Amino acid sequence: MKCFMEYLPEKLLELGIQPKFRIKQLYNWVYRKYVDDFEKMSNIPKDLRKKLKKEFYINPLELINHEIASDGTEKFLFKLNDNHTIETVLIKMKDDRVENGKKKEAKYTVCVSTQVGCKVGCAFCLTAKGGFVRNLSAGEIVAQVWFMKKFKNFDENKALNVVFMGMGEPLDNYNNLVKAIKIIAHTNGLNIAPRRQTVSTSGIAPKIKKLGEENLGVNLAISLHAVDDKLREQLIPLNKAYNIQSVIEAIREFPIDKRKKVMFEYLVIKDVNDNLDSAKKLVKLLNGIPSKVNLIYFNPYPGSPFKRPDEETMKKFQRYLLDRGITCTIRQSKGIDISAACGQLREKELKENNG
Repeated sequence: MKCFMEYLPEKLLELGIQPKFRIKQLYNWVYRKYVDDFEKMSNIPKDLRKKLKKEFYINPLELINHEIASDGTEKFLFKLNDNHTIETVLIKMKDDRVENGKKKEAKYTVCVSTQVGCKVGCAFCLTAKGGFVRNLSAGEIVAQVWFMKKFKNFDENKALNVVFMGMGEPLDNYNNLVKAIKIIAHTNGLNIAPRRQTVSTSGIAPKIKKLGEENLGVNLAISLHAVDDKLREQLIPLNKAYNIQSVIEAIREFPIDKRKKVMFEYLVIKDVNDNLDSAKKLVKLLNGIPSKVNLIYFNPYPGSPFKRPDEETMKKFQRYLLDRGITCTIRQSKGIDISAACGQLREKELKENNG
């Protein structure tokens, strides 16, 4: 059987679902009303429902664990049809509030996985410890966003931010990533505009360039974490194939909305990359690029050789960048009182199953 969430409308037409308005109706049931059973689609003819039920399934995810942090961050562990597991995180960025006398709804970001495991092998990443298993299909990627809207009973028009920053290297699963971006953005589907979608990569330079040529309108985030090749190769082995300079050159060619900036994710590790000399090199490296640096506290996990930096060091690093005209934020750790590090919930489940 095929996963319905794999397909854009034009592909469903090619598969023989006719006429065209039926596909719009199906999309509406799945992506707007969050229905995962063809039998419940009352305006679809019975014969077509029967056919669809034989050929397709809708939801490829089974929720097997769910943790909620004190700050509202929610972490989900899903089992796939082949029994492998992935994680998705729902982050509450802002609570319900009143601004200028108007009520504003809470803002959420969904952090989505693109692979089971990861090939990149970053030294600080727990996901890498389990190795690479396989790519996620486009349907498995899309379903993570769909599940969040259904689980939280969000209105169909509720806008979420989607970041491809979960388990896996998104650009290593390029074709399925691009297909998922298009399905998530489709006006008859989840209708989450590309400007609300951010692709995070550890730096596969040729595919950064290729993604730019697709002109999808998505945002770009680079997991940089080091400012010289020697240290970056220790932290991110992929740097041996695509060094910092090749990544920077690819970024310079990436089409950026004039209102947007390239996000540089910089995981700050105590006594590794938290010194002001690194900050100085970072300023030089980003010269001429419309950029925003996001400093991230390293989130410790059992067995990690790295430590979390102190607040004062983070603020000094931030201040150095701000004083030199670079937008710089410190990401406040979310979900630190649950299995917060990427891959930690999955690792816990694997250990329990393997005794």
